[in-house]
Amino acid sequence: MRIKRPLLWISGWFLTLLPCIVWAQEAAKAGASPETAKWGYISAALAVGASSLGAGIAVALVGSAAMGAVSERPEMAGRALIFVGLAEGIAIYGLIVAIMILGKL
Repeated sequence: MRIKRPLLWISGWFLTLLPCIVWAQEAAKAGASPETAKWGYISAALAVGASSLGAGIAVALVGSAAMGAVSERPEMAGRALIFVGLAEGIAIYGLIVAIMILGKL
C-alpha cells in the first residue's frame, strides 16, 4: 500500500504539468497575445510551485535520514549535506524552466 502513494503523487504531478508545457508552447507560437500569454504565466507559476513542493518533500525525507545517519556516524556529515543539496536542486530546475518559459513570451 505504501508504494501506491508515491506513484499517485508522481502521476498527479505529471498530469498537471503536461498541460502546462502545451500551454506554454501554444503561447510562444501565438506571439504571446494577452489571451495566450496568461497560459504561459500559469505554466511558469506551476513549474516553480510543483518543483518547490517536490523539493520540499525530498528535503524532508533526505534530511531526516541524513540527520539520523550523522547522529550515528558524525563523519558522514559531508555526504549527507551533498544529498540534501541534490534534493534542493529540484527547485532550482523548476525555476530555470520557468525562466525559459517566460523568456519565450
